[in-house]
Amino acid sequence: MNGDRPLLCGVDAGTSQIRALVFELDGTQVAAAAQATPTRTLGADHAEHDAEELWRCTVSVLRQVVASVPDPKAIRGVAVGSMGEAGVLLAPDGHPVAPLIAWYDTRTIGELDWLMGAVGFERLHRITGLCPDPTFSLLKLLWVQRQDSERFAAAAWWLNVADYLAWRLSGERATDFSLASRTLMLDLERRSWAQSILELAALPEGILPPIRPSGTRIGTITPEAAAATGLAADCAVGVGGHDHVCGLLAAGADAPGVLLDSLGTAEALTMVRDRPIEDAAVGWDGYNQGVFVVDQPYYYVFGGLPTAAGAVEWFREMQGGIDHATLIAEAEAAGETGESLLFLPHLRLGSPPFPDPVGRGAFLGISSATRRGTLFRAVLEGIALDAGNMLKAMLRHLGTGPPERTIAIGGSIRNPLLMRLKASVYGTPLEIPELPDTTCLGAALLGGLAAGLFPNLAAARSELRIPVRTVTPDPSWDDARRLRRQASYAAAYAALRPLHARLLDD
Repeated sequence: MNGDRPLLCGVDAGTSQIRALVFELDGTQVAAAAQATPTRTLGADHAEHDAEELWRCTVSVLRQVVASVPDPKAIRGVAVGSMGEAGVLLAPDGHPVAPLIAWYDTRTIGELDWLMGAVGFERLHRITGLCPDPTFSLLKLLWVQRQDSERFAAAAWWLNVADYLAWRLSGERATDFSLASRTLMLDLERRSWAQSILELAALPEGILPPIRPSGTRIGTITPEAAAATGLAADCAVGVGGHDHVCGLLAAGADAPGVLLDSLGTAEALTMVRDRPIEDAAVGWDGYNQGVFVVDQPYYYVFGGLPTAAGAVEWFREMQGGIDHATLIAEAEAAGETGESLLFLPHLRLGSPPFPDPVGRGAFLGISSATRRGTLFRAVLEGIALDAGNMLKAMLRHLGTGPPERTIAIGGSIRNPLLMRLKASVYGTPLEIPELPDTTCLGAALLGGLAAGLFPNLAAARSELRIPVRTVTPDPSWDDARRLRRQASYAAAYAALRPLHARLLDD
């Protein structure tokens, strides 16, 4: 590393881990640290985070990476990418007034029912571009308001996770458009907070932070944060964004015709377009829309599977925490599951084009000959088939043909079998940037913009020297097989959905 070159730092506050990475301007990793995201699981589909614990964890990983850099003053910019939907209510003195409800928590179904009755699906979709489900931020705010009105009344601000961490670093409040897009409170077309929704929910607009383009400089490191993390006090803090969108920026998937498959605990398929889709049918099928702004506005369509890597980790835990390599080797040795075994990965919510707030997973076709490797292969195939069905319906709504390019990012790119299955189900090669964490790199580039190291996003990306590998489809997955497997998968979900709902009612 050239000691005279500036460095950048990106933070990824994700569902499973909080990571901090330091990069050179060409994307070369200099230092990395990660810790498990502090989470309190309260039961099925219910979980919380403590804001102070999230901050302490972030301080810890930042302190580790900064200590690994010969000259911490070389780190000129930092920004944070995070999970969406989750946020913290703060008192006027900055102390949290309630725990953060985890983004995937569904305790807010009652609030969703009320909102749907008061506003209606089509109007909500027309304003926000979203398919309303219990996870969005507005419903979390309404839940706290209903459960503890005194505590809610004591709140002065509400900040997304990335916004909260940036505020702790800089002392300044702001959010970006991509995180605002996940609140159910953004007017997508106007790119401003939706006054009609805030009034209906009896929320003062002042409780929400100002919305700024990602990469906007909001301040520098406060003396307290400098002492805690080791970052220099003149290090710029930039507005970050939703973790999937930060990854999209780093991967260069912000062009029409490019599909980004972002594979974290949750999976997101994203395609950029020049304006929102007005047809409510895209929402009825479970797809969401949003916008991010760097040098210009970029609208996008987004389909998500809440438990992609989450399903893999669930299976590993059920097998006593066995390592990934052993499971992948067993799945490779098991060979194709053929037409006999299916796995539905909806362990938490359904996914497009089958949106379901009480979605559940299932294995189908188990026999006495079924072994662990076969089951794990079915888990991976289920994740791939779910994305294949999601993409098929997404392209129908977009009115376009197959993507010109497909880019895969996220922790699951290290699973070679899953990547081969993905390419086979899509019927197209996957481009996989060899990056340790694209969310952190995207956030770091935004920190670089905030520090004035790049004039624009294109210039920032032109510096990157990231190797890319290509994974091609398995030749045995011809068009007939691909269509047959996807049809079987769709039929299985359609058959089980009403049964799952009935079981939950019992």
